[in-house]
Amino acid sequence: MTAQVSRRSLLLQAAGLGVSVSFLGGSAFAAADGPMARRKMVVVICRGGMDGLTVSPPIGDPDYAALRGAVAVTPDQALKLDGTFGLHPALESVHALALKGQARVAPAIASPDRARSHFEAQDVLETGAAQVYGVSTGWLNRTLEVLGPSKVEGLSVGATAPLILRGKVQAASWSPGKGVDETGRLPTLLQDLYKADPLMGPAFARGLETEVMAQAATTALAPTPVSAPMSPGAAPQVMAPPAMAPNAQAIAGQRQGREAARKLGATLAGFMVQEGGPRIAAVSLDGWDTHAGQVGQLNTRLSYLDAVLDGLNTGLGDAWRDTVVVAATEFGRTARANGTGGTDHGTGSTALVLGGGLKPGGIIGDWPTLKQEALFENRDVRPTLDMRGLFKGVLADHMGVDRAALETKVFPNSADAKAVTGLV
Repeated sequence: MTAQVSRRSLLLQAAGLGVSVSFLGGSAFAAADGPMARRKMVVVICRGGMDGLTVSPPIGDPDYAALRGAVAVTPDQALKLDGTFGLHPALESVHALALKGQARVAPAIASPDRARSHFEAQDVLETGAAQVYGVSTGWLNRTLEVLGPSKVEGLSVGATAPLILRGKVQAASWSPGKGVDETGRLPTLLQDLYKADPLMGPAFARGLETEVMAQAATTALAPTPVSAPMSPGAAPQVMAPPAMAPNAQAIAGQRQGREAARKLGATLAGFMVQEGGPRIAAVSLDGWDTHAGQVGQLNTRLSYLDAVLDGLNTGLGDAWRDTVVVAATEFGRTARANGTGGTDHGTGSTALVLGGGLKPGGIIGDWPTLKQEALFENRDVRPTLDMRGLFKGVLADHMGVDRAALETKVFPNSADAKAVTGLV
């Protein structure tokens, strides 16, 4: 099924499909138009506090190895970026993009929150507020509101629609799972039942459109046998044959997990390249809270993140040049490893910025170093860049969001978070 097929004709084929979508907000959408119509943005939220010193290890910093101990990425393992920074070896696809000038790192970034609480930090990250629980809507939803509901659609991917896309503007939410089930006709029956209802009627219609777009996106991909549906950020439970040795079973499971993660990214790309598809999307990946046994966990998690980004890149095709992807987390981890082979809640972390239209360059922001006196509260990477400034720069330069609206509507009370310009 191609992008040239109208969404109305897709809707007519929706009978029998299982629907796993929800609706956020109350305004309807129309197809994108105007000079910025091809521009797309994806935000990947790595929930749990992703360790930036593992994502982009500062192997050239003289204090790195001693602080990290057994959890350090060694110089021979790191995928080199410059004289100071590398990437974790699992980020092979990201590194390949970086070598082409299509991926950069912000290695000392944080939201305004300093409480090191998952709930508070995720709230600030997703609302874009200057303080916890400052607003009740997400900054991506307010972006849709500013851009105009007639121009830009939004989509969240994950088991739960994230706060970042909640608000006045209706956005679709897709959760990977079964596409066909025993009750497949129920959604269309409900649509008929509520078609005269001014709220429920459009919601059911939009739901079927979203599910059919998912079907169109996935049918173009080679099938990948996985024994259970994949939740974003979680490794699929792949059952190995009884004769398979434990190590072989683990390798097979990781391979299956990476392919499922790549398919997730490619499916999202399939949504976005369809005619009238979403131009703004948010993806939630869980499992980054690594208090113990960090090395093995992050090897797997980063491999899956890399696969999601690779699937998105390849799936977008020519549209990659008009896309910016930002992968961010609510906070980083402590600079020092703890006694259980892990790290605890910290402050500064790393954000990844990728895209075909990205301007080549070095790191984004300043590196504070890991000297004792440079650490935040004697324990964390000191943030030198406000997360809101990174997002403001991308929204202004790439998506064409009015700069005054960024300061007053999208990120209220953010004058101190200067927009990072010149990235695209």
